[in-house]
Amino acid sequence: MSRARPPLNPLHALTPGEMSDCFALLCERVKGQTREGKPYYSCRFRDRQRTVSCMIWGDSPWYSACEKDWQEGQCYKLRVVYGEHERYGPQVEIHKIRPVSPSDHEEGFDPSKLVDASRFDAAGMLVELKDLAQRELREPGLRKLVAALLERHGQRLLTLPASDKFFPFCGGWLEHVLSVARNSIRLVDHYLAHYPNSEPTLNRDLVVAGAILHDIGRVLEFGDEALQPQPTIPGKLFGHLVLGRDLVRSTAQELGGVSPELLNLLEHIILAHLSLPEWGSPRLPMIPEVLIVHHADDLDAKLEMYLRCLERDQNPGPFTARDPILGKQRLNQRPTGSGPASA
Repeated sequence: MSRARPPLNPLHALTPGEMSDCFALLCERVKGQTREGKPYYSCRFRDRQRTVSCMIWGDSPWYSACEKDWQEGQCYKLRVVYGEHERYGPQVEIHKIRPVSPSDHEEGFDPSKLVDASRFDAAGMLVELKDLAQRELREPGLRKLVAALLERHGQRLLTLPASDKFFPFCGGWLEHVLSVARNSIRLVDHYLAHYPNSEPTLNRDLVVAGAILHDIGRVLEFGDEALQPQPTIPGKLFGHLVLGRDLVRSTAQELGGVSPELLNLLEHIILAHLSLPEWGSPRLPMIPEVLIVHHADDLDAKLEMYLRCLERDQNPGPFTARDPILGKQRLNQRPTGSGPASA
């Protein structure tokens, strides 16, 4: 008698000990070796709401396929037994695995359910960012340059994450950059009013263009995989700061209209906006416009990461579990009410 086929369930709905079929994205595949020399692959599969780990040891029947065929960013149909380890968290034992096929859509396969996405409509954010550039950039050459880059790379920007740590989801680049641009405009307008007699004055157009283009190198740092973009060879070799500077420089030279002096300053914002060498910045900030973009960028990235940690934490008690990126626990409780604290 043949065994009954297991049910098809979402990965995030599986319970400990349950065998089930599910669709999942292979988001990580790392080769390793034990101290005794035993080879293995540490794999992670995910859907939008859960990530599970899976160890593929050298004597596993899946080892050869894992080594030769499995690809990060590819979707699979799996038959697994789900479990939860006290130390290592959600895990699966694979019984069957294959890449998804067109017929899987009839069973409910939807790749958008396997990855995180921005809370906001990506197409709407791209339109808003283009409108912001046209409205806020008064220098014709910078306005033309920014408009051309957003137009040429707009299709990629619809799905591009901001990075693999900050806003690491579809549309993350647009959500992050639009927020940074808005806040940079608020900051530069505040300081222009606060220091009305300073010479030389802050260059508002330079801040706006720098805020919009500070991470434009991501379009070259990551490949064009829609679900989970992988680093390109240039991305690994040079990083998004150098790639962004080169992209802005070549586009400006092609279009014309931006003075060499202004282009130099815009390139400096792109190269120096991370501010510190240990964060990847090849140069320290040398103009005040970089500081505005840097702090708007840094705050936006850290706050998103902080709030994502609080939102997803399931740890009992007043503090979150230690977040591997933030590097520490966070308080996950807030006082109720809006009045002043009692004495």
